[in-house]
Amino acid sequence: MDDPLIVVALLLVAASATAAVATRDPSRQALVLAVLGTVLAVLFTVLQAPDVALSQLAVGSALTPLLLMLSVRKVRRQQRRKEKER
Repeated sequence: MDDPLIVVALLLVAASATAAVATRDPSRQALVLAVLGTVLAVLFTVLQAPDVALSQLAVGSALTPLLLMLSVRKVRRQQRRKEKER
């Protein structure tokens, strides 16, 4: 294991997690969450845990952000429908 590589991966995780928390728009949060999931998968790969990295890549980078984006889309559609009814 290369210690500098681990430090770089940890710094990327910290930066992307901070960006996820600082982002206010829900659709952008989902995209930043996908980036965070990818960076975490890279960290797990660097730490020699490829099984965990693959799981993180599938769930954290693809599935969870997709579900969040679909939820945000549905909520926004319902809000538009309510506004049209008024």
